[in-house]
Amino acid sequence: MLKDKIVGALNLQVKLEAQSSQFYLSMASWAESEGLNGTAEFLFRHSDEERQHMLKLVRFINERGGQAVIPALSAPKRKFVGLHEVFENLLSHETSVTESINKVVDLCLNLKDYTTHHFMQWYVAEQIEEEALARTILDKLNMIGSDSAGLYLFDRDLGSLMPSKGVV
Repeated sequence: MLKDKIVGALNLQVKLEAQSSQFYLSMASWAESEGLNGTAEFLFRHSDEERQHMLKLVRFINERGGQAVIPALSAPKRKFVGLHEVFENLLSHETSVTESINKVVDLCLNLKDYTTHHFMQWYVAEQIEEEALARTILDKLNMIGSDSAGLYLFDRDLGSLMPSKGVV
């Protein structure tokens, strides 16, 4: 049985993962409307992945005797100046998700909930991948600069990349 503090922390993480899904969905919609179909595809898939992260938490909470709360969400940002802003926002968001996960892990250790601590290690590893991918994408965008041919190739290649797998 989960302790109430753990259930509360996990439900906050459920909300953050749900917000992440919406955030990526909004960025995908913007990219698609700007003709950046490869980027849009990458972000649509990433939105789905974030939803799966949320569902994994929901099921864990419920299976361990808690009750997952499906949160109301606020509308994410809809307009961006360009891809650099999109991926800067993405990296900033992922680092905040990492901080939140680390707080849950710390709480688990403090309350000696080793089962939940073990479960959360998957999220810790996932965040290492998420942040590294966002940094790599930003590095590529910085190399491209304002070169439209480079941006075309970047967008094309990003469309075939799985969200937390590989490098552009």
